[in-house]
Amino acid sequence: MDRIAVITLDGPAGVGKSTLAKQLAGKLGVAYLDTGAMFRTLALRLGENAHLLDSKELSKRCAAFSFRLEGSGSKTVLLCNGEPIGNDIRTEKAGKMASLIAAIPAVRDCLKVLQRKIGLETPLVAEGRDMGTVIFPDALCKFFLDARPEIRALRRVHDLKTRGEEANLQEITEAIRKRDALDRGRAVAPLKPAEDAVIVDTSDLDIQNVLDVLMRHIGEKAMAIRGFRD
Repeated sequence: MDRIAVITLDGPAGVGKSTLAKQLAGKLGVAYLDTGAMFRTLALRLGENAHLLDSKELSKRCAAFSFRLEGSGSKTVLLCNGEPIGNDIRTEKAGKMASLIAAIPAVRDCLKVLQRKIGLETPLVAEGRDMGTVIFPDALCKFFLDARPEIRALRRVHDLKTRGEEANLQEITEAIRKRDALDRGRAVAPLKPAEDAVIVDTSDLDIQNVLDVLMRHIGEKAMAIRGFRD
């Protein structure tokens, strides 16, 4: 199968995917797709009990939403039904709600179609948990980022405090471990590296170090794919 102009960054929360994906997309001059934001947006708009609905009802409700991207790099804007998404999706509550609906096939099937449509419309860097394994198996280049749970918890605490929110390190560490168990153990699209993904442990690397690793691997392939800059 021909490769498409998409680079995937998969991995658990707290490994720096969002920051890296934005910077990587900026360097390549392409759009940045935050698929986690899509799940969080749906979770909030569907409501707290969405995971209790039957598949038929969930599919019907999910069909009412559409997503598209504007801009590139860190200036990429994700829109839902024509409106830019807000910061309300970045809360711990939204993350927990998103994790619940992410395990439901009806929700994943809906977003899979929407994500693939975006990837076929424009070159991009796609960040998520199953981008290289399920959504874009024919992507130009695939990466799986990981880090020790305690390191990811510290990063999350820092992010929350930077936004002026309270954060308990012990609680967040435990929440990350539980989220990992749910994401890695679920029957539908479990969190795991694609067979041809480059695995990068970010625990002891800063953003620039990781970005250098990604760019080095991409440099070997990007020139052959139309849509990426020299």
